[in-house]
Amino acid sequence: MTDTNYREAERVHTSVLAAAEKRLLIWIAARLPRWVNSDHLTVLAGLAMAAAGMCYWFGPGSPLAMATAILMLGLNWFGDSLDGTLARVRHHERPRYGFYVDHVLDVIGILFLLAGFALGGFMTPVVAAGFLVAYYLLMVEIGLATHAVGTFRISFWKFGPTELRILLIIGTLQILRSPFVTIAGERMLLFDVSGVIASAILGATFIASAVRNGRLLFKLEPLPEKKQAAKNGEPDAEFAIKMNA
Repeated sequence: MTDTNYREAERVHTSVLAAAEKRLLIWIAARLPRWVNSDHLTVLAGLAMAAAGMCYWFGPGSPLAMATAILMLGLNWFGDSLDGTLARVRHHERPRYGFYVDHVLDVIGILFLLAGFALGGFMTPVVAAGFLVAYYLLMVEIGLATHAVGTFRISFWKFGPTELRILLIIGTLQILRSPFVTIAGERMLLFDVSGVIASAILGATFIASAVRNGRLLFKLEPLPEKKQAAKNGEPDAEFAIKMNA
């Protein structure tokens, strides 16, 4: 049964590449074979991310594995970015189903990816776990804001999933040369350094977004003032507590 009262949240996507990416995705969607639908693309995105994680796991010392990981990241972009666009171009939107399934696959996909980093020795487990926690916190905040505020924010600070994939591809090309970097005379894993920085940015984004949305919701749904309560003949909350004690 269709719920006609459901209203899709406003999408906010202001990343550096958002406008150009949107035009490209619409162009591709208009030319895809009719037998390809949004579910096919969603499944492709999920499988590609899992495969990328496995490539990083088996990747140390294997240029082929790293090249395959880059290919899988490209396929993940293709499926994850195009599934919703294809549905909108063909007027086959399923906003609740698409939002839910996409996010379930996203949280599973990032788990596979970070597990691949850790198992492959590209990132220490504690850094991978910290990044995963920061990522999940932000995902939870995005989901709550989508429901409570009615805004589905895809990008922050002019960065979105596409820009992050590009950075990951650049990092993967670098670890083909060496997985280590030297900072202040200390030899460190490149993905450890990147992971710590990314975790800090995700954590700061979570806090900023939570504070902003919390303040907005408080303004939209403020506590009733005592004067208004008294005017309406309603007992003051503090007085009511004393009376019930």
